[in-house]
Amino acid sequence: MTRTVLESKTKTVVMGFDEPFCVIGERINPTGRKKLAAELEAGDFSTVEKDALEQVACGAMVLDVNAGVVYNSNPNPNETEPPLMGKMIELVQSQVDIPLCIDSSVPGALERGLELAHGRPLLNSVTGEEERLEAILPLVKKYNVPVVAISNDDTGISEDPDVRFGVAKKIVERAADFGIPPEDIVVDPLVMPVGAMGSAAQQVFRLVRRLRDELGVNTTCGASNISFGLPHRHGINAAFLPMAIGAGMTSAIMNPLRPAEMEAIRAANFLMNHDDNGASWISFSRVLDAVEGGESFAEASKAQAAAGSGRGRRRARAR
Repeated sequence: MTRTVLESKTKTVVMGFDEPFCVIGERINPTGRKKLAAELEAGDFSTVEKDALEQVACGAMVLDVNAGVVYNSNPNPNETEPPLMGKMIELVQSQVDIPLCIDSSVPGALERGLELAHGRPLLNSVTGEEERLEAILPLVKKYNVPVVAISNDDTGISEDPDVRFGVAKKIVERAADFGIPPEDIVVDPLVMPVGAMGSAAQQVFRLVRRLRDELGVNTTCGASNISFGLPHRHGINAAFLPMAIGAGMTSAIMNPLRPAEMEAIRAANFLMNHDDNGASWISFSRVLDAVEGGESFAEASKAQAAAGSGRGRRRARAR
């Protein structure tokens, strides 16, 4: 059974077909967030701190960290992104202790993150272009970390799922040339917007099954892509995620501050028998009760986490 192991200083997260779905928090990313981008350019990391703490409280098991800010003073990302990535990695690790996903298109920023990350982070990402493979796979081997493999190459993103599967297979095979095993490849089969392509979700489900059965790899996606451009997106996302889990998807890069999506994932874990005796679901139901009573999802999640820690300490003393 394929097991992709991620580690922080003291915690381990395992992606696998028989493991709970891995929620990778997406919010520490300035892309599309003008306020966050402006703060980072000004050296203000207060939103990064807040996002790290809230995402973990709400159920993120891994945090994606992206430093892709375009500086007005120096728009060259090869110069600006590596030091910013270093600062963000160190800051996030000072706030929370869970594995990280180091996210950049700049190889220097990826390596800077790898130099500073505790444990065994996930690297995001490599694609099927030969130049990208030659730049990223040596880093994956050198630091012995798993990597997200995105199913596009120099021809772009194909609407044909067979082509996307072929790109994923090529990346797995090229990784093997570097001595990187399939369990350290997490394939993103690329989710198209269902508003633009009615078969988008069905394509992904078929691809995930093929990737699991034929290549034996774990999978991830940018979950919100499925609802891009549509109204009431969270309902679509909340329906898509458990269907993807049923097809075999093992993780997603997503916003854990959305209760509808997190409720759908917790329920899917229980129904897939990845939640022993429903313990996680029962704990999460207390959060939902508090939200119905008027609390914010983040605050209710923090309170439940604190209560759980207190019970754990009391049980430990009782023994």
